[in-house]
Amino acid sequence: MHANVGDTLLVHGHVVGQSDRKAVIVEVRGADGAPPFLVRYDDEHEQLVFPGPDAVVVPAGDEPG
Repeated sequence: MHANVGDTLLVHGHVVGQSDRKAVIVEVRGADGAPPFLVRYDDEHEQLVFPGPDAVVVPAGDEPG
């Protein structure tokens, strides 16, 4: 998984009815764009994440309308 600052981390819900979570990547701490990522959610909460297989990186500007 590769990311840049400003990309969006999209984590899919784990159970039926659970919505996806989106966060903006504010810092990439791994080498060459690799995890861990410091992300900021819409509620301004920041978290250091090591994304699993249920997550995808959406490049900045590619988010659906």
